[in-house]
Amino acid sequence: MANPLVPAAYAVWWSVAVFVVLALLGAALVSIARTSKSLTPVVVLVWTLVVLFVPVVGPVSWFAIGRPSALTKTPTDLTR
Repeated sequence: MANPLVPAAYAVWWSVAVFVVLALLGAALVSIARTSKSLTPVVVLVWTLVVLFVPVVGPVSWFAIGRPSALTKTPTDLTR
């Protein structure tokens, strides 16, 4: 007989998956907020909505293609 105090394996995996999705969401929102000075307000709004309403694909796409890279910044931008 299984112990009722120990969660089933699927409950543990779902909890880990939810934690990963929430961590990814939080990291993407913080990243958008930190780079909002170098983007237009419309772009920030669109990316925020994409990250919020498309749970996994939104944050991954922000980190993959949305974030401005350090190569596109000028040397004066890097000192800020």
